Amino acid sequence: MSDLGSAAIREDFAEILKLVRPGARVLDVGCEDGELLELLTREKQIDGQGLEISPQGVAAGLARGLAVVQGDGDRDLDHFPTRAFDYAILSKTLQQMREPRHVLSELLRVAEQAVVSVPNFAHWKVRLFLLLRGRMPETGALPEPWYSTPNIHLCTLKDFVDLCDALEIRIDACASLAGGKPARPIDPRGALENWRAETALFLLSRKSEPHAPAPQDLFGEVALPGAEPAPKPRRKR
Repeated sequence: MSDLGSAAIREDFAEILKLVRPGARVLDVGCEDGELLELLTREKQIDGQGLEISPQGVAAGLARGLAVVQGDGDRDLDHFPTRAFDYAILSKTLQQMREPRHVLSELLRVAEQAVVSVPNFAHWKVRLFLLLRGRMPETGALPEPWYSTPNIHLCTLKDFVDLCDALEIRIDACASLAGGKPARPIDPRGALENWRAETALFLLSRKSEPHAPAPQDLFGEVALPGAEPAPKPRRKR
């Protein structure tokens, strides 16, 4: 892998880069200008494809030499074959979908695992903004004013976990992202994390599928309900 220290990349992109295994088949839904796909292609030699609704984003992705097609994640995921990919990625986009429940379900039909990041509307800054100002919050994770935001289905960590349960989706691992700090492994079912996590990054799979362990360098060793505990290293004598 090349040295990334000289180039600033989005904090969630940096963590996704750690997560995706080399040579994997990846679908990036809502890939925008293809920045993440290009990063994964260069650093992990993935077989990647992007789905982007805006013509400008598609053109930018094609200019990078990427396989990007124009499409709407709300409708066009239905046309992809089952298990065509190892990973389906939806980074800070689920809250912009008209049918987030359907989209989340489709991600785990077309791919073995899904990587999804969402801003947490229950973060303490959001609560404080509402309490003190009585207006829709504007924070680092939610920077747009209410009248121009693309977000139409904001949720809390608890809301997202409940949706996963309803769809029989297993949370293999979860990390909290905030303020440019390194990812912090969390149990998203914890009441305190519903206050602390500004953005959450999830590794998801179907409960009916065999459990795939998360890379330890991304999510650490936080034990999640239903997850198999990692073996403890033996002490050297």
